Amino acid sequence: MAKLKTGRHTSAIKAVRQAERRAAVNRGIKVRIHDKIKNFKKLLSAKDLENASKMLPQLSSMLDKAAKKGTLHYKNASRNKARLAYMYKKAASGK
Repeated sequence: MAKLKTGRHTSAIKAVRQAERRAAVNRGIKVRIHDKIKNFKKLLSAKDLENASKMLPQLSSMLDKAAKKGTLHYKNASRNKARLAYMYKKAASGK
């Protein structure tokens, strides 16, 4: 980027750079969570409850950390955790 004279909109240009950087970080976190959820659902459909039970706390932790950083809304993280726990409980009970 060319060197600009200090003036009216240098802070706006910096804000755009920061927003792009933060969006990239957030996207990476969301992709990792999404992939982990997909793997969890595959384990449940394959009736691999032992590995699924190990993955559930990891998923909860990832969702909580994303909510803490502001990547996800805390209610979104809570809703996802509840749904995943319900899926595990349903699979474990054999229904």
